[in-house]
Order: sequence, then structure tokens, then C-alpha cells
Amino acid sequence: MLSHLSFGVEDLDRATAFYEAALAPLGCVCVWRNARASGFGEPGGNDRLALFARPGTARAPGAGFHLSFIAPSRAAVDAFHAAALKAGGSDAGAPGLRAHYSPTYYAAFAIDPDGHKLEAVHQ
Repeated sequence: MLSHLSFGVEDLDRATAFYEAALAPLGCVCVWRNARASGFGEPGGNDRLALFARPGTARAPGAGFHLSFIAPSRAAVDAFHAAALKAGGSDAGAPGLRAHYSPTYYAAFAIDPDGHKLEAVHQ
């Protein structure tokens, strides 16, 4: 249903470094970059997430919005969460089962340096 999603970010270098670290455990990489933006997706593929430099005007969406990434394993969810925190993100939910969603819903949540809420999930 969705082709891609774009975020405005305050500091493109900081945001790109954060996403390179946080998305690596999920098998995603920076697939293109220029002076004003960067795009992330599967190696050799198109971007699914684009970051655009918007210094002074970047704002994360409000409550209720988050971006969820598919993780290939529970270990990848754990690694995503650890990498996101190490790269400057903040914790928004430690890795674990979310049985209220389903008995196999294993996820973790983090907030990127610009305030975007992210999730990695394995089912």
C-alpha cells in the first residue's frame, strides 16, 4: 500500500548516522545520499524512508504516529533497540512480547533524535 515515507530532520548528518546504525540490524542501508537528503531501504533497492534536511522547521508528528519496521527475528528487534539508543535515540519501549496485539508480536520502540517514534517488530 505505501511506497515510502519522508521525514524532515534538523541535522541531516546526525539523522543519517542514527538511521544507518538503527536500521542495520534490520537489513536496511542508506541507498542514496546528497547534500539535502538521504534515503534508506534494502541493499540495491529503492528508498522506503527518506530524510530531508529542514533545519529550524523539522517537527515530528504528534501522539499516535509511529513508523514500524519489519524485523527478521527477535534478535534483530533487540539489536535495533540497542543500536538506536547507542546512536542517540531514546527508549520508548524495551524489546518484548506485546501479547495485547497478538501472542507472537515481539517489538521494541525508540525515539529518534528528531522526535520520530520508531518500532521494530517480528511476528
